[in-house]
Amino acid sequence: MTAPSPLPRPRTTSPVHRRGRRPWLFAAVAAAALLLAACAQDPDDEAPDPGADPAEEEPDDDEPVEEDAPDTDAAEDPAGTTVTLLTHDSFDVSEEVLEAFTDETGVEVSVVPLGDAGTALNQAILTRDAPQGDLLFGVDNSFLSRALDEELFVAHDSPALAEVDERFVLDPELGALPVTYGDVCLNHDVEWFAERDLEVPTDLADLTDPAYEGLLAVQNPATSSPGLSFLLATIDRFGEDGYLDFWSDLVDNDVVVTDGWSEAYYDEFSGTGGGDRPLVVSYASSPPAEVFFADPQPDEAPTGVIEASCFRQVEFVGILEGAENPAGARLLVDFMLGQRFQEDLPLTMFVFPVNTEAALPEVFEEHAVVPDEPLEIDPAAIGENREAWIEAWTSTVLR
Repeated sequence: MTAPSPLPRPRTTSPVHRRGRRPWLFAAVAAAALLLAACAQDPDDEAPDPGADPAEEEPDDDEPVEEDAPDTDAAEDPAGTTVTLLTHDSFDVSEEVLEAFTDETGVEVSVVPLGDAGTALNQAILTRDAPQGDLLFGVDNSFLSRALDEELFVAHDSPALAEVDERFVLDPELGALPVTYGDVCLNHDVEWFAERDLEVPTDLADLTDPAYEGLLAVQNPATSSPGLSFLLATIDRFGEDGYLDFWSDLVDNDVVVTDGWSEAYYDEFSGTGGGDRPLVVSYASSPPAEVFFADPQPDEAPTGVIEASCFRQVEFVGILEGAENPAGARLLVDFMLGQRFQEDLPLTMFVFPVNTEAALPEVFEEHAVVPDEPLEIDPAAIGENREAWIEAWTSTVLR
């Protein structure tokens, strides 16, 4: 029995380049205007004095005043075009849903995965002068500030935002709009703890107790999205003055660190039969995934969630500055925030919809966990301190 990783994979960083303007576009427009003016001139009219200042020439009172050209982008009908969605490798929605979008709008969708979520963001930054697509999905709150600082997105006040929970709208300029949310949490092997009559830890501080020595598997925050989220959870829980002490105690308590989610969940975690550690950093949606993919499906999930450990992740979509098909991109963003797309997310990417009208599948209603008070850090604070926090963690845990 296998279940997919429900959220983006490792994030990385790389150099960035500022976006330049396109002077050739303005030159071309000016040249075209001059050509049209020359073609329209009556040959019997007196030729203008080449030395005269155009600003001093008096306009002909009988000549109609040219109206401003209409906003062609706003009036554009994108039907029959293709919109290109850049995203991470974990993006997965039903083919029928994308076909429904095409049926409604006449716009085809080309999905271009660019690796893990961090790689996709880096690629969008590095190619900003010639975007590889029209919009980018998969930036989460751990890297949101970086995307906004680089001014990758153009604002879009989607009408679908009326049905989106305002808690997830973290960009006031509406360049990055929320699409999914979920929580990175400690999962525990229900049967393992029951057989040993050992209490499941209820707080992160419990993990340093000798009773839980050698029981925990986590991911490296420098190479793993859930690993980074768990690091952020510990910073929120213990503060910048105390989180490294907590991690030092975890090292003394024989924590194991893997590069990615799959290694921790399938190779180290006893709940999936691959390892001997009954505690692992995973997702609040892992229990319903375990039930959904099992054959036959059990009445109870074999894994549980420790709510006090959960760190909230929100994923965003944004229309890229310089997109070739901005009208089609706006339609796709509206669709992604709409009920049809949102209700497809739980059983394809195992995340939660941000649309308050979207219904959850029964397996989510029965087995998923949504913590009332998840751990959270302001995206701007993450952006300012992320690399320093990871470096300090690396020095404490791996060196």
